[in-house]
Amino acid sequence: MPSNAATEAARLSSAPMMDWTDRHCRFLHRQLSRHALLYTEMVTAPALVRGGALHLLEFSPQEHPVALQLGGSDPNELAQAAKLGAEAGYDEINLNVGCPSDRVQSGTFGAVLMKDPDLVAECCSAMIGAVGVEVTVKCRIGVDDQEPQEVLPEFLARVSAAGVERFTIHARKAWLKGLSPKENRDIPPLDYDLVRQMKETFPALHLSVNGGVGTLAEAQKLLEAGFDGVMLGRAAYHQPVDILGSADRFIFEEDTPDRTGKDAVRAMLPYIEAHLTEGGKLHQITRHMLGLFAGQPGARAWRRVLSQGATRPGAGPELVEEALAEVTGVVA
Repeated sequence: MPSNAATEAARLSSAPMMDWTDRHCRFLHRQLSRHALLYTEMVTAPALVRGGALHLLEFSPQEHPVALQLGGSDPNELAQAAKLGAEAGYDEINLNVGCPSDRVQSGTFGAVLMKDPDLVAECCSAMIGAVGVEVTVKCRIGVDDQEPQEVLPEFLARVSAAGVERFTIHARKAWLKGLSPKENRDIPPLDYDLVRQMKETFPALHLSVNGGVGTLAEAQKLLEAGFDGVMLGRAAYHQPVDILGSADRFIFEEDTPDRTGKDAVRAMLPYIEAHLTEGGKLHQITRHMLGLFAGQPGARAWRRVLSQGATRPGAGPELVEEALAEVTGVVA
């Protein structure tokens, strides 16, 4: 089984989510957990290689361990994009074989690639040959009318033969026609048992499970059931303190105090100041902070102050302080 910083961190990871897990979100999440593995939004290989959109690779060194997720289906282009990601300093390069959106399908990548494991293997082989960091895959258990019990083991066998040793498996099918991306996250039934069987069939592989996990306690149960890692998506985003604030102690068994929403806010203030000095806007960061006090007294006031004020011209750290006073005032 592979062993490196990203693999160890993959015991608990925060999923790549379009329009959500940008560099500001990841910096915030890192203030809550020192160890969890953080993923970028999916970045398409054509955007990097043909479009020269290297700004999409920007991240803070404090985000480590951090993984770049790429989308694409051209082996040479993916190899070039992977090289750019490795040169930028990412700890892992991940290939998206799970996204079901129409836009992704039209580019012949994402979940539709479950239908062509040989192409996925070719892509991964090219990426592995181009970089020194680990290349991983995030996939589904199948798509459309495929039989997951047949498709998934064949997919893992072929792609692992190309050199991939770590997979994150969203334990649902993707229906490429008839369901929206949102519906594809909820409607197809979960099949953790099938993914668990894959761990028994391929004991040398590092397999993380994704899909339907909403709490740290659920993640811990899955780890105890034999999975090597658990990836959380929306729960980690909307309730970051509940998931990530306790992760270092609960999942990584580090003797450290849990991090609170207030801890995260205080840690973000210098980052916010620097972002504004560089010409950035406050709401670009605070939109990711709205869930910091989810379920706590004052949470609604916190969200209201930030939502109403962060887009106003000149809004700065003082607005965040004002919002925080709404929370701490109630708690006190």
